[in-house]
Amino acid sequence: MTAPTERTGSPRPGTEAWLGDHDVHLFGEGTHDRLWQQLGAHPYEGGVRFAVWAPNAERVTVLGDFSGWNPDAHDLAPVGSSGIWAGAVDGIGVGETYKFHIRSRFGGYRVDKADPFAFRAEEPPRTASVVQDLWFDWHDDGWMRGRGDRIGLSDPVSIYELHAGSWMRDEHGGWLNYRAIGERLAAHANAHGFTHVELLPIMEHPFAGSWGYQTTGYFAPTARHGTPQDLMAMIDHLHAEGIGVILDWVPSHFPTDQHGLAYFDGTHLFEHADPRRGFHPDWNTLIFNYGRHEVRSFLRSSAHFWLEVFHADGLRVDAVASMLYLDYSRDVGDWIPNEQGGREHLEAISFLRSLNRSIYLAHPGVHTFAEESTAWPMVSRPTDAGGLGFGYKWDMGWMHDTLAYVRRDPIHRRHHHHELTFRQVYAASESFVLPLSHDEVVHGKGSLLGKMPGDDWQRRANLRLLLAWQFAQNGKKLLFMGGELGQPSEWDHDASMPWHLLDDDRHAGISRWVADLNALYRSHPAMHALDCDGRGFRWMEADDADAGVYAFLRLGAEPDQVVLVVWNGTPEPREGYRLGVPVDGTWREVLNGDDETYGGSGIGNREPVFTEPIASHGESRSISLSVPPLACAFLIPGDPP
Repeated sequence: MTAPTERTGSPRPGTEAWLGDHDVHLFGEGTHDRLWQQLGAHPYEGGVRFAVWAPNAERVTVLGDFSGWNPDAHDLAPVGSSGIWAGAVDGIGVGETYKFHIRSRFGGYRVDKADPFAFRAEEPPRTASVVQDLWFDWHDDGWMRGRGDRIGLSDPVSIYELHAGSWMRDEHGGWLNYRAIGERLAAHANAHGFTHVELLPIMEHPFAGSWGYQTTGYFAPTARHGTPQDLMAMIDHLHAEGIGVILDWVPSHFPTDQHGLAYFDGTHLFEHADPRRGFHPDWNTLIFNYGRHEVRSFLRSSAHFWLEVFHADGLRVDAVASMLYLDYSRDVGDWIPNEQGGREHLEAISFLRSLNRSIYLAHPGVHTFAEESTAWPMVSRPTDAGGLGFGYKWDMGWMHDTLAYVRRDPIHRRHHHHELTFRQVYAASESFVLPLSHDEVVHGKGSLLGKMPGDDWQRRANLRLLLAWQFAQNGKKLLFMGGELGQPSEWDHDASMPWHLLDDDRHAGISRWVADLNALYRSHPAMHALDCDGRGFRWMEADDADAGVYAFLRLGAEPDQVVLVVWNGTPEPREGYRLGVPVDGTWREVLNGDDETYGGSGIGNREPVFTEPIASHGESRSISLSVPPLACAFLIPGDPP
């Protein structure tokens, strides 16, 4: 037997997958992290070896085009008492379509199932699995060695979130291949200064309208955009262009489609049998049985698969809150307390902790991101300190509070001033990502630009104001596609982004603003080095509700690393606005959202300003500024270069 190659994490064509006693033990223990090397379909010289977990079957066969879809042509045999069935079919290879025919020991149940470990599936609406190898000649060794220095807590991390199917289409409105997406995406991300891209789930899913969040293929990239090697080439190219790749991953639920995981062998194998734990009322989907060891191995292996085989730099774990609480979105009587009488889902919590421990041990330099919308403590703290072990947590509270504020007419904002200051009460409690995500521009919520109040000029100014607030706050950044264009309509997953908007200077100005915000964020350590540390933020003015002005310092690890941020939520410029500053001498404006190049009115501080010996805001010196309307200005100390 030839061992798997280190570069792919999977056997090359011509080698044989192997299922040993140790693998069976780890699988049953819930700690196997690389099951894709044993289960599924693996080509070898002369044929393909198949293996599938179906412990409650009395007979399992493999069928496909090679057998005329005859369910009796190729039997698999049980592997001891493991519940795994395995066997080989000679004379076939890569490209063959297949399914497993399962005859259950219960009730005469018979069904054709797609392979849970398939590396490739037919393009929906077809549902068969496809025999596929995973060999790819990667060229990103340098990136892989140094990627940990690009995504750490003290690094500038700015993420561009996108849906591959609607980011860009071909000239006929059809899907783009992964390779074409990669080339265009790298150029776009670099032009706007993003450090990473995050793909909505690209794992195979039958319904395009789920955006990938109803996954059936936990080891297969969707065939809508090409082969696994096409996705590898896309990631390889992004790495070559200096862009990291984060993949959205969904261990919280899965769809009920008959060819998928549901009721796999005539029993509730992957899902919890009791619907009070196994059925998700929000999405009409099934919930994994996190207490079953083999299911834990399946999910752990899926996570490791995307990090190891596809060189992903991180995983964003979807709907973590729905995993943590047994009563999530359930009425009284529709859920079962845990063994201690509480609402916490103890098995899911244990699974998440073990998953994160295994990922950080096996893949130095990657991070996991939790989409967690409650006040669950220590989500992004180490497991040995009692945390869940994620690297980062999305700050959903920041997103909701900020959008609620900026949607208001400026005349009313003074009554809601502290909606924006509240975040600093908890900002250092987790390692946060500040998301303006896809969830905020769908289901009738309108686009970011569409949420803004006022006339056309004011809406664009308010959008620039919102984006400035995101980049100025302590925390990593995430922006969903379209926000950088000032897209006027909400996201449509069935169409391409409106790229023609860049021909309109009003929208091109927003694009330039995003690029310059990213450049400032990346080039000034004060804007990112203490993103996840309370020492990186200091209020200078948090209470001036009448003027609608907020002012604060972003601070780096070194004394000379400081940026003053002044933000005006009203359409009235504030001339002669005095602010205390910690550094004596010259201060100069390095970025201003009201500049004409972004579509603004041009009010600001074009010339440097100088400190005066007038005490203000707890400082012995201060400066007098022109604060632009509906805009944010960034100033740094020191003479111009």
